[in-house]
Amino acid sequence: MIGNTQLKVCGQTRVEDAKVAAEVGADYLGFILYPKSPRAITLERYAELAPELPAGLRRVAVMVEPTTDELAAAVTAGFDFFQIHCAHTTPLATVQGWSLQVGAHRLWLAPKLPPGEDVPVEWLPLAATFLLDTFHAAGFGGSGKTGDWAKFARYRETYPQHTWILAGGLSPDNVAEAVAQSGAFFVDVNSGVETSPGVKDHAKLRALGEALAKRE
Repeated sequence: MIGNTQLKVCGQTRVEDAKVAAEVGADYLGFILYPKSPRAITLERYAELAPELPAGLRRVAVMVEPTTDELAAAVTAGFDFFQIHCAHTTPLATVQGWSLQVGAHRLWLAPKLPPGEDVPVEWLPLAATFLLDTFHAAGFGGSGKTGDWAKFARYRETYPQHTWILAGGLSPDNVAEAVAQSGAFFVDVNSGVETSPGVKDHAKLRALGEALAKRE
């Protein structure tokens, strides 16, 4: 944690990047298990990285609408939390299944919300944590564009019993403004601290940590 802000550095593919994330104060490391992502890794690759990852940081499996078997494999791999991206029209029974499989306390739902759409209220009891990323019609997150910070603030204020994670285009240049405008206590960074997909820029990571620290 940096000040009162939790930090997740997503799109991890290299041990050296994870170690710098730990140095700057990150709390979580995200590993993308979605094959269509340019930052995707396999569970086999994760198993190779896992023994060398810094201790103390919780590990998040990032998935897109996984099957029961895919989610079970991620559970077996030893992840602490499961961030599931999905369409806002995903059937309730499917979301209930994910929640039952990993537990609401370990499920992070990341609904793909077109402008004007809200998180389905019936999903709220199924996960303790929700991640709001920038809407990108062609994919699930990773657009590098900033999102609707006012909408995020509305959710955080309306449903304070949940953890709300702000994602989407965050970088050293805008993270302080994003936190100020959204009221976020938890941010997720990825492309804004990279030199190329899956390769973190250590200088940018440190600059982001400094930007968050200066807010205090």
